[in-house]
Amino acid sequence: MPTQNESRRDRYRGALTIADLTYDQLRAQLHKIARENDLLAQAVNVVAARTLKPEESIGNPERKDFPLVKGREVMVEADFAGDKGQAFTDLPGNYSGTLEDVLALPLADNFERAVFVSSLNAVLRHLGCIDCTVHCKDKEPEACAENIVNYVRESFGKPRIAFAGLQPAMVDHLARHYEIRVTDMDPDNRNQVRYGVPIEDVAHNRDMIEWGDVIFATGSTLVNNTYHTVIGDRPLVFYGVTVSGIAYLTDCLQYCHCGH
Repeated sequence: MPTQNESRRDRYRGALTIADLTYDQLRAQLHKIARENDLLAQAVNVVAARTLKPEESIGNPERKDFPLVKGREVMVEADFAGDKGQAFTDLPGNYSGTLEDVLALPLADNFERAVFVSSLNAVLRHLGCIDCTVHCKDKEPEACAENIVNYVRESFGKPRIAFAGLQPAMVDHLARHYEIRVTDMDPDNRNQVRYGVPIEDVAHNRDMIEWGDVIFATGSTLVNNTYHTVIGDRPLVFYGVTVSGIAYLTDCLQYCHCGH
């Protein structure tokens, strides 16, 4: 018999599917969760989202080409009744309001979607459904990247890897062992070679995932509304903390070895 905590943890797992996921579905599911747990009526539960400085979100890693360090992306953090949830975005800002206010956001741009996704992560953490909602720091990103080589080997054998969203440490370690293609939105990376790998434009995502045996995609695709371009008939793994809540709700694969 599962314990009460185990039953609660799995209560909403797999409620949605990633293949046809929409923001309207996510909004409806979060509203259902909030209503069933009396979170909308609790005025003390205020969602406060703010942009973290690089040292707050990733610490001081040895590599200096992480998007967070370069400033190409920032981390938005939502605080829900003391529980934290984070999400990457390229559109920074600050926000404060109730969970009901968050549910009313139009989700029209990358900042509003980051507020929503980080809040979703914080709420699900508050309910005990997930626990990997805060980015790793300092030496942990490198340890995460080293471990991904074994994760791929144990899970998929010797695949060709389609990698959407340049994560420097992961691409560096994977490229030493596997065939890999990488796409990225950063104009400083596109058409450049990083760690021996040509970095392609995201316009090549469809071609790339048809080439690959397994797809790795940054959770940022769920904030910048490009996630549909990486969904196909290949195994799909989202990496990072941004996707934690959505991975739980859709029961899709997530790699986040050192998240907190």
